[in-house]
Amino acid sequence: MAALTIAAVAANFGRDLDRCVNKTTRIISDARDAGVGLLVLPHAALGGYLSDLAHPDPRALPPPLSEDSAELAKVVQWAGDMVVCLGFTEVAVTGGQAYTYNTAVCFNGSGILGRHRKVHQPLGEREATWPGDRFDAFDTPVGRIGMLIDYDKTFPEAARALALDGAELVACLSAWPASVTDRADRLSADRQSRLFDIYDSARAAENQIVWVSSNQTGSMGGLRFLGQAKVVGPGGDILARTQGKGGMAVTTLDVAAEVARSRRTLSHLRERVPEAYRGTNPVV
Repeated sequence: MAALTIAAVAANFGRDLDRCVNKTTRIISDARDAGVGLLVLPHAALGGYLSDLAHPDPRALPPPLSEDSAELAKVVQWAGDMVVCLGFTEVAVTGGQAYTYNTAVCFNGSGILGRHRKVHQPLGEREATWPGDRFDAFDTPVGRIGMLIDYDKTFPEAARALALDGAELVACLSAWPASVTDRADRLSADRQSRLFDIYDSARAAENQIVWVSSNQTGSMGGLRFLGQAKVVGPGGDILARTQGKGGMAVTTLDVAAEVARSRRTLSHLRERVPEAYRGTNPVV
């Protein structure tokens, strides 16, 4: 495959859906002007994230959208040939019961190419949404992709499952805040800021994949988001990044060639020894 221009976005998105849609379409237009083929927007780009992660107020939750909502349909149509990933609070009806999820979708102008429902839920998030239950890669015009949503990347098994399913690109969409228990004066000194960067580089390097990490900026209620969007190469090297403010991290590379080069001598997936990995049952 030819070289692909990839962009990871750091931006703030709130509750106003019309403003979110307009902002998203403007970012897509800017990315198109820059020749971007894969654009990864933050989680909760349509409707914003929770305003309190410990005890979410049921009266102040993000507006839930169905996958066939008018808001998502407009953004999908706007994508054209570009492959775009974004996150939102999804409502889906199963057996007559409505459930809400933290969901990421990947699409181009022809429709939805893949989806992921966040599996790992921190703190009080489980009071607001249901967890997903799987990690699947999927084929797109720019290659085989997997998606994660913020806290999912804390768990090595999540990214590994996608790599084993053939993903050479993983988009990790985040609404990742600074520490809510140990606040630092500067975001660069925040513990969660350091972990956010560590996980991005580690997940890319241990799976020898290209990692595209987006994140919210600004604040929502008591949460202050980190930004720090980036594209990471298969060796864990940061190829492009933003800082704490809004922006777009852009780089161009031949994904298949870079992944193949990183696995030429040492192939982490092929050289695993699963029968030796004991003690991996859930902690009680």
